[in-house]
Amino acid sequence: MDSNRRQFLQKASALAAAPAFVPRGAFGANEKLSYALIAAGGRGRYLNKVFQKYGTQCVAVCDVYEPNIELALKDSPGARTYIDYHELLDKEKSLDFVVLAGPDHHHCPMLLASLAAGKDAYAEKPLSYSLQESAKMVKAVRESRQIVQIGMQRRSADVIKSAKKLVDDGALGRIAMVKPMWNWNIARPLNNSPLPGKIDWERFLGSAPKRPLEPMRIRSWRTFWDYAGGNMTDQGTHLMDVVLWFTNSGPPLSALCYGQVIMNEGSEHPNVFCAVFEFPSFVATWTLNYCNSFQDGWSITFQGDKGTMIVDEDGYRVYKEPWRERPNREPIYLAKVPVEVDAHIENFLSCIKTREQPNCTVEIAANAVAGPHLANIALQKGCKARLMPDGNVVT
Repeated sequence: MDSNRRQFLQKASALAAAPAFVPRGAFGANEKLSYALIAAGGRGRYLNKVFQKYGTQCVAVCDVYEPNIELALKDSPGARTYIDYHELLDKEKSLDFVVLAGPDHHHCPMLLASLAAGKDAYAEKPLSYSLQESAKMVKAVRESRQIVQIGMQRRSADVIKSAKKLVDDGALGRIAMVKPMWNWNIARPLNNSPLPGKIDWERFLGSAPKRPLEPMRIRSWRTFWDYAGGNMTDQGTHLMDVVLWFTNSGPPLSALCYGQVIMNEGSEHPNVFCAVFEFPSFVATWTLNYCNSFQDGWSITFQGDKGTMIVDEDGYRVYKEPWRERPNREPIYLAKVPVEVDAHIENFLSCIKTREQPNCTVEIAANAVAGPHLANIALQKGCKARLMPDGNVVT
């Protein structure tokens, strides 16, 4: 179909996968998998706790900010510490896998270095800092023998899979409009007070433009163009992935976007925005408001000619169309089950042993972030951005 033809990563996705193999023997029943945590900020430390719930052992921790390492060691006492992840990968030869949780602009180099070292990887979303990096990362994974799971946990949540089956079975009919949304009241000026503890600023910058240290760029790196795609690609990757998954679509054909920085002084990325995406057979909007907590959290509304589905962090509900008729104002399907991260990590650990592909491959993650990348281009240039079949963008 046309939407699949337009997937700009199609050529890279078609590369033949390397033969399966099982590292370090057959993994006996009592053998612990060992890993390194590369980037030990808040998300990295959270993942570290979850991985250890499943009996794995963190043997090394790497971060450019000393307090992050100290905090991570509270959950992994005895782990060896590093500032440079290249040194870690060179010395820690016996690792079974790595957990990558750095800023967006480090996602590609960290993954490429891990693949070169022959390590499986659980990598945080968004997959990439740019469309070009997405293609490079897909190609590198498919030319390796490694298992790579991208941290888009809705792919492993049973309640989301159940909602997907209802859509596939025709509960909504033909979908015409999809509306992902995220509301949190967390806007505040960025904190630029002095940082406690040591920071290797040059290593943090990596490939980003050189500039003097500003503490807020460490604390709030996601709000700066040099290091991230902002909330557009961060939260947008999660929600747009579900949109593509439920509609069996490739990335959008084009995007428009408008946003503002409101009550979030110091930020470069908007914390209030609306993007509109063109697909071959439906329209999608993606709105985020970090200045208001009405209907707090995320939701995705799928509107079809037979019904409407609302998916959120509490599960899903489906209403029969036309909703204006009183009997149809109560859901005909309802599931109240929170979406959790644990099943996604369990899936990854299982795939390390079986060498099967995980629930969120790099191809899936590349398609999910393509629309948000496109919207950021449209936002920056103030025009429509169109994604061509070869992966180039026309504005």
